[in-house]
Formats: sequence, structure tokens, C-alpha cells
Amino acid sequence: MEFLSEYGIFLAKTVTFVLALLFVVVSIINLTSKQKKSNGRLEITNLSEQFKDVEDELQLHLVPEDEAKILEKEQHKAEKKKHKAELKAFKKAHKDKDKDKDKANDKGAVTKEDIEPRLFVLDFTAGIDAKEVASLREEITAILFVANEHDEVLVRLESGGGVVHGYGLASSQLERLKQANIKLTIAVDKVAASGGYMMACIADHIIAAPFAIVGSIGVVAQIPNFNRLLKKNKIDVEQLTAGEFKRTLTMFGENDDAGREKFQQELEETHVLFKDFVSAHRPDMDIEKIATGEHWFGTHAHERGLVDTLQTSDDYLLKANKSKTIYIVKYVVRKKLAEKLAQAASLAISTSLNKFLQQSKYPQL
Repeated sequence: MEFLSEYGIFLAKTVTFVLALLFVVVSIINLTSKQKKSNGRLEITNLSEQFKDVEDELQLHLVPEDEAKILEKEQHKAEKKKHKAELKAFKKAHKDKDKDKDKANDKGAVTKEDIEPRLFVLDFTAGIDAKEVASLREEITAILFVANEHDEVLVRLESGGGVVHGYGLASSQLERLKQANIKLTIAVDKVAASGGYMMACIADHIIAAPFAIVGSIGVVAQIPNFNRLLKKNKIDVEQLTAGEFKRTLTMFGENDDAGREKFQQELEETHVLFKDFVSAHRPDMDIEKIATGEHWFGTHAHERGLVDTLQTSDDYLLKANKSKTIYIVKYVVRKKLAEKLAQAASLAISTSLNKFLQQSKYPQL
């Protein structure tokens, strides 16, 4: 028994020491991580190269085994030859860079590098608060550093809309591309409604899948009111304001007709701004007929002029790959473990809420 008692004391001391050491290490890590800037980074993916790899891989599986070995050797030789040529061209380009620029400036001409068309692909999938606009801003800024009038940007957009100021800022980010004379195409594979369509209408060209949900040019707001419940339980709510309409409708106070009328007026004003914005970018549409808050599937949206072409983003990229080099541009921010867990929980709640709202709003198959 004495041995067990001494062993228990030793074990308790060891565990205490280890826990104390872990606490110190974690504290140091947290302290240093707070001092570091949590800047994100750009991830660039050459989609054209991925397409080529897929094509080569499939060809190898479609021919007999003996022919596949020959084909694989030929592909390997071609890759080595291509890599060697690219390396040689890279060295030559950098060696003669200043000379080429001087010649181009003297002749008023542009080099092949300047006119080689590229397609930059951005993915924007956003929720109600449109917080993803922070990454969109960084991606567009990066593209503006290198893009020219021969390039194009394709945004694969997926959003059912949300807060006005969030989607207003997201739309303004897309406007930056238009102001730089860079062609902008929006692809809607699933949904671009309300604030999502406010972004889409900026594009030079909108493509949509036949069953994508498009439109919903309207404004909605709803808030619960617990005033009667509070009164029933003899709970008072004190709310002090300066300004007649600082608060119109509230969750806990007793709402009146004057507040409701003012709130409705604000909604109507926002709707007018929304309609004017869409009309400015797509003047050929009959805005009064389509700004009823209704949504349409891609086929019907095309008939009403909300989209230009019925096509998926996949088909668009495959066709563009024949004449352009395609790059996917993504801004990624590294998150701490606590932030990842919080984001996962928030995403789960948001996904469940959006699923519930969509099931009640959109028809199901």
C-alpha cells in the first residue's frame, strides 16, 4: 500500500508538471501568433494545364496497353521538350527584356506577352452577410495588377442574396473590372438571386444553367416582436432615442403604424435603387415586369432577358480553353484552430438555416 501511495503521488506530480509545461508552450504559441500578421495569400491554379493532364491520362487508358506505353513515352518526351523550350524562352525574355520594351515603345507596338489572352476565374459563394467580399477584393486587386484589355474574368457566382451594404460592396468590386476595360462574365450554375443578381447584372455577359435560379429583384425585411410576451410576463423594455425615426420597428418595444409606414417607405426606396441599378447595367430589360421580387429558372430568365446564354460554367471553360490560358485565382486566409471551429459551427448553422429557407421558398423535385 505504501508503494502504491508513493507511486500515486509521483504520478500526480508528473501529470501536474506535464500540464504546466503544456500550458506554458500553448501560451507562448498564442502570444507569438497574436504578434504575427494573419495575412492571407493568393493561390493560382493553371486550369489549362489540369485540362491537359486529364486529357493525357484519359488517352492512356483508351488505347491498348502496348500502345499506351509508347504514347506515355512520347508524352514524356514532349513534356521535356516543352519544358526545355519554355526555360530557354524564359531566359531569353529576361535577357532581352529592356531591349524589347524599348523597341515596343519606339514602334508604339505591343509584345506577344502583352496580347496573349488569359481567362482569370474567381469563385464567389456567399451567405447573407456577404463577408466573402473581403477575399473578392484581394483577388480583383491582384488581377488588376497584371490584366489588360485582351484578358477576361469569369466569376462563378452562387448566392441567394443578403444584406444591402454587403452586396453593394461586392458589386462595387466587380465594377472595378469594368472600369479597367476588362471583360467580365458571370456564370450562374445554381443561384444568383436578389443581391446575387445585383452582382450578376454588372457583367458584360451572363450565362446560366437551364435550372439555375435567377432574379428576385425585390427587397424584404422581417423581424419578430416579443412585446406581447414580455407584457404577459410583466417585463418592461426601456428604449431611448434621439430622432423621430431612429428606430421604426423593434423586437421588444410596441410598434405603431407610424413606424411601420416609415419602415415600408425605406424598403420602397431601397427597391427603387435596386431597380435603377439593374436598369443601368441591363437597359434592354423591362424592369417593371421583372422587378416584382419573383425568381425564374434559367430558361425563363433567358426569355425575359435576365441572362444572355444558357450554358454551364464547365462548358464555357472548355470552350475558352481552346484560345486562352485559364487561371483560377483564390485568396486564402490561414485561420487559427479556434477560428476554424467557430467557422465550422457557424457554417453548419447557416447551411441549416439556408436549407430551411430555400425549402420553404423554392419548389422541390
